[in-house]
Amino acid sequence: MGAEQPATIRTRRLATELRRLREIAGLTGDQAARSLGWNPSKLSRYETATRRVQPKDLQALLDLYALPEDRRQDLVDLAKNARFKGWWDAYGDTFPTELATYIALEAEAAAIRGFSAQIVPGMLQTDEYARSVIRSGLMDLAPRGETERRVEARKTRQRLLRREVGPLDYSVIMSEAALRNRIGSSEDMRAQCRHLMDLAQLPNVTVQIIPFTSGAHPAMAGTFSILSFPARYDEDVVYIETMTSNLWVEDENDVHRYTLVLDHLRTIAYGIDESLSFLATMADQL
Repeated sequence: MGAEQPATIRTRRLATELRRLREIAGLTGDQAARSLGWNPSKLSRYETATRRVQPKDLQALLDLYALPEDRRQDLVDLAKNARFKGWWDAYGDTFPTELATYIALEAEAAAIRGFSAQIVPGMLQTDEYARSVIRSGLMDLAPRGETERRVEARKTRQRLLRREVGPLDYSVIMSEAALRNRIGSSEDMRAQCRHLMDLAQLPNVTVQIIPFTSGAHPAMAGTFSILSFPARYDEDVVYIETMTSNLWVEDENDVHRYTLVLDHLRTIAYGIDESLSFLATMADQL
């Protein structure tokens, strides 16, 4: 038997759901495996995404966990698609593993809501703005080719906003600092402000600005994103990116706290029309 291929994001999502269903059924891994006549290590490999679930084994698990028929097809479809890779795999030598995981989840999300403290989010960046941010992050130590590959990948990610079927519902609240920070030239910043105004005209994109005058707020510590998925078995997750690592928050209570923080930020931010006016003023001042 050949070596297992690295787990795709769909394989990991399926593994997480199978583990959750077992726990809801009140079974330990050993109990579930014995009920099916399996070695416990077989189930463990399925639940840790180190082995792809075979169709007949998936059906056996869903029977054991008594999953309702109206939810089965979602998991069956997920298992069928688990072997397929996404466009981001072509950039495997460019992205850190954690970022690649985020991009994979981003591509499958139905909605992303978030707060950005210091820069315009990648999903909304112009090429020149993105190029300056990427060069800064790489500290000008990487070859130009790598910078351009990352810019191209960012442009590919942005297609989610304009895809014909199910465009990504994207909502972001930015601190005024994200627009006051001079990234690139004045012309680059002017183009970035106008780009934000253009994107905000899309029915699936919302941009709001928190002015400096709003004072202290719960998200002073930094940037985060909440990803929501179309499948009924996928819970919201929070993604927090730092300079040296990235953090996923999946606990339901913690995710709820971030949701409450975002709701609060929305109340102290400029409204949608006010935010557009602020962007127009910024563009004129640059």
